[in-house]
Amino acid sequence: MYRSWGTYSRCANKILFFLSFLLAAHLAMAEELPAHAVVEEFHDSLLAIMKEAKQLGSKGRYEQLAPKFDQAFDKRRMIRVATGRFWKDAGEAKQADLLAAFRRMSISTYASQFDSYSGQAFETVGERTGQKERALIETRIVDRDGPKADLTYVLEKVKGHWLIVDILLDNSISQLAVRRSEYRRLLGKQGVDGLIAALNRLADNLIAP
Repeated sequence: MYRSWGTYSRCANKILFFLSFLLAAHLAMAEELPAHAVVEEFHDSLLAIMKEAKQLGSKGRYEQLAPKFDQAFDKRRMIRVATGRFWKDAGEAKQADLLAAFRRMSISTYASQFDSYSGQAFETVGERTGQKERALIETRIVDRDGPKADLTYVLEKVKGHWLIVDILLDNSISQLAVRRSEYRRLLGKQGVDGLIAALNRLADNLIAP
């Protein structure tokens, strides 16, 4: 039976729309990594810089880790929790400066700590659900010539994506709680500007040549 060009055009448009919808859905699903994969990808990044630590140098390790840190961590939530009411009282400009300083310090710390490789490995030990539907990923750093270090990553879903919001050292000591205690003492004495300056000084010292 004869069909007009307009009919074929409308059918083609419907098919294209449906295919575009399926592709978009597929891409969205592909981007939503499970919580353990977020942690494992970050660990892979740490191992990569450890294996090339000397060639990269401290600044090279920083530059290579920066995008991986941004992908894995909810840094805005972390600094907001660590500074509490001081965050709320700061304006948008100061909040942006705090976030940038916290980011620099965090990445610089990783670049400084993971500065060599002698056969270390990261293991994912287990996964469980924590309070408020958080994911707790239990991991272990295995050192060929020394003791093992246990780390539990705490992740929350942010806009459909799992992001790290805290790390429990030896599966019990909250890194975020320790920072909150340190930061609030400094904030009480020197205010937001003092904390921004302190975080930036620490970052500069950690990645100094």
